Amino acid sequence: MEKEILKKLEKKLKDEKEKLEKQLKQFAKEEKKTGWKTTFPKFNGGESGSGTLEKGADEVEEYVSLLTLTQKLEKKLEEINAALKKIKEGNYGICEKCKKEIELERLMVCPEAKFCLKCEKAKK
Repeated sequence: MEKEILKKLEKKLKDEKEKLEKQLKQFAKEEKKTGWKTTFPKFNGGESGSGTLEKGADEVEEYVSLLTLTQKLEKKLEEINAALKKIKEGNYGICEKCKKEIELERLMVCPEAKFCLKCEKAKK
């Protein structure tokens, strides 16, 4: 792969990484050993009276939604970090299954791709 194209893809990956980290920081805290941990929404502070059960249920629902989103963003971030590592190691753009070059068009759309289009389709 040409150095210029590789630099473009690396920049694209770094930009995406930065964007994902900003998104994650809005509702999760980074932990060095375990990755990102979703922070619980502020509870109603133990209020009693009408509507507290509904508020509590809403807060739990919000937390579950944030947890799911955190997991998706963290998975994408892991894929991007793996691609950046491959660039440093000099084996970026090689299909993990068939060991052939991943199509450039595919990498331009999905720079963190691990598989060529043929192997990706066969996987599904």
